[in-house]
Amino acid sequence: MMSPTEIAGFVLGLVMVVCSIRELHWSWPLAIISSLLYFFVFKSSLLYGEAALQLVFAVLALWGWWQWLRTGDDAQPALVIQRLSRKGWAVVVVASVLLWPALAVLLQTFTDSDVAWWDALPTALSLVGQALLGRKYVENWLVWLVVNVISVALFAHKGLWLTCVLYVLFTLMSVWGWRAWQARLTAARP
Repeated sequence: MMSPTEIAGFVLGLVMVVCSIRELHWSWPLAIISSLLYFFVFKSSLLYGEAALQLVFAVLALWGWWQWLRTGDDAQPALVIQRLSRKGWAVVVVASVLLWPALAVLLQTFTDSDVAWWDALPTALSLVGQALLGRKYVENWLVWLVVNVISVALFAHKGLWLTCVLYVLFTLMSVWGWRAWQARLTAARP
């Protein structure tokens, strides 16, 4: 059964991603509120990795908001959409490979989670995706695409149907975000 908390998180989550795609800094305060709402949704569903992730998202959203609001000496945004280097990709892969089992073991050891490994995977990848989004790497959308596909299955398993719909929409929005940021990146290059 859908709770008012899940419904509010759903609506704010959609608006937040649209703002991110459009590079509107208002995505970050919306992320804070949506994350706090989803903390309660996931906690009540025994998805402790996802619940804890929402608290981390709220803190990272403050950092992301600051990153996006910073300006350079010319009063232009300090960050522009950019691509990961090979070294950047290596860091993404290593961070993901290390975070997933570490989070899974934490969940198995300290919670009554019945899906510790499946909860830990999108949690680990989400941390990586959030860092990439905060620094405006276009590849953040690819990471979110993977997170969202995995999350749909996880939330269906838990019977969080509205959240499933949200993550199906997030999956589509990841493709939209990738294309939109790719186009902006191409247009910005001489």
